[in-house]
Amino acid sequence: MRWETIETPPDSRAPQPLTVRVQSIPARHAFPEHAHAWHQVVYAVSGVLTVAVDGRSFVISPEQAVWLPTGHRHRVGSLLGAEFRSLWIADAAGAGLPGGPTVLGVPPLLQALIVEAAALDGVADDDGYAGRVAALILDQLRRAAPLPGALPWPREGPLAALCEALDAAPADARGPEEWGRAVGLSGRTLARRFEAELGMSLRTWRRRLRLFKAIELMGGGMDVTRTAMTLGYGSTSAFVYAFRREMGAAPQAYMRGRPVGGGG
Repeated sequence: MRWETIETPPDSRAPQPLTVRVQSIPARHAFPEHAHAWHQVVYAVSGVLTVAVDGRSFVISPEQAVWLPTGHRHRVGSLLGAEFRSLWIADAAGAGLPGGPTVLGVPPLLQALIVEAAALDGVADDDGYAGRVAALILDQLRRAAPLPGALPWPREGPLAALCEALDAAPADARGPEEWGRAVGLSGRTLARRFEAELGMSLRTWRRRLRLFKAIELMGGGMDVTRTAMTLGYGSTSAFVYAFRREMGAAPQAYMRGRPVGGGG
């Protein structure tokens, strides 16, 4: 299935120091590649975003954001749909933040502040409250931990088709040989291209994908047992163990620590 293009929002006004844009991205829609005359934070309060910048492509969940310094050309979209929150930040206000595109961890406080800033955008700031929220967001961004990477995503070709198929059916346990036949490659070629393009094996990538999907499913109200079965785990305990090992907390405890997304 092809992706549809969303019109890029006009750079109508410079952020002073921060502007939040609120937009729903339908499934299989993306903005064309573009750049801004100021910094940007790419974030979704719900759903998963696909971000391409500097020759790399990856997906991020609501626990992550992408910091894009001024002038970096990028493309943002969503395979299944997302509630997009784009933070435009003035050049001077970006002091102390990374000099290149960076994936940042988004803790609960920063998530809640972004939701609040979106609700306040365009409202007269008579008592200075919106300005204080913006200042807190900038402080939190400076304190946010850079992540070694999000889930890498191929930009096109057979690997993109494979990854989209696994995103739709994460319980699919086929290995390189079987997937190679499905996408017209030998198993050895597929495994080699996966390592070269995504920096990890198909097995590792699928494990990370399942964690992304787990957060998405449980965020939508699915219980732990059904989530485990949907994602192809042999038992609930196996899912809980894998989740705790990667995320540092059991699924229910992790989800309780997430704020409820909203605003708009």
